[in-house]
Amino acid sequence: MNAHFSEARSADIAIERISADAPPRLVEVVSSLVRHLHAFAKETRLTQEEWELGIDFLTKTGQICSDERQEFILLSDVLGLSMLVDAINNRRPAAATENTVFGPFHVANAPFREMGDNICLDGKGEPCLFEGSVVDLDGNAITGACVDVWSDNAEGYYDVQQPGIQPKWNNRGRFLTGEDGRYVFKGIKPISYPIPDDGPVGKMLEALGRHPYRPAHMHFLVTAPGYQRLVTHTFVEDDPYLESDAVFGVKETLIANYKRVDGGDIAWRSTFGFVLAPL
Repeated sequence: MNAHFSEARSADIAIERISADAPPRLVEVVSSLVRHLHAFAKETRLTQEEWELGIDFLTKTGQICSDERQEFILLSDVLGLSMLVDAINNRRPAAATENTVFGPFHVANAPFREMGDNICLDGKGEPCLFEGSVVDLDGNAITGACVDVWSDNAEGYYDVQQPGIQPKWNNRGRFLTGEDGRYVFKGIKPISYPIPDDGPVGKMLEALGRHPYRPAHMHFLVTAPGYQRLVTHTFVEDDPYLESDAVFGVKETLIANYKRVDGGDIAWRSTFGFVLAPL
């Protein structure tokens, strides 16, 4: 068969150049990528100028990346790809709590705290009590589950974004469930905040008429021996960005109830139960 390039056989010709000795999974992924890319260019009748603009966009996306910033992950997030990959790799029984994106602000080895402790160290924000249980698919309490939590502060920033301004470990902590499987801690009602929008991805969102905001949420990483690792958020039910999360992280089952509490040192109460699937 003619191996010279032609528009009609462009994808086939590129794929035929792959060595027969290449790893099968790599061949499968790259071949599919090539077919979709070539089909995209043909479907849209991509112009030379548009192709050059795309190359420039990807170049600038790479140039802004650093040890503290990963613009390509941000690009994947705002295109919905991160959530799709997460969904494909975390399919669970219907009764189990759903996953969502991990986010860039988790810090390993947050301090273990006693049940009921306050993770808000700067005293800012509306005090909120978070409580619930960790159970298996049959509703049995899971003892020794680690509930790792983190959220933004009252200005919409995580402590790692403001070193020296926020106390270290502000709005973070880990809790171990007892025999009743319950967790309880104090924090603040989270607020919505924008993803970094001062780079190429932010300019793309602006050009598309999209905002950069994430709805208010509390992060949870729940782990227990013999169970699947759960990475999820609970979202504030009345947040204006629930239907337009910039990274598509909202799932209906993860929208949590927040009840106003009158009097006392707590302004809000949020109750949410987690159901873990077995390994």
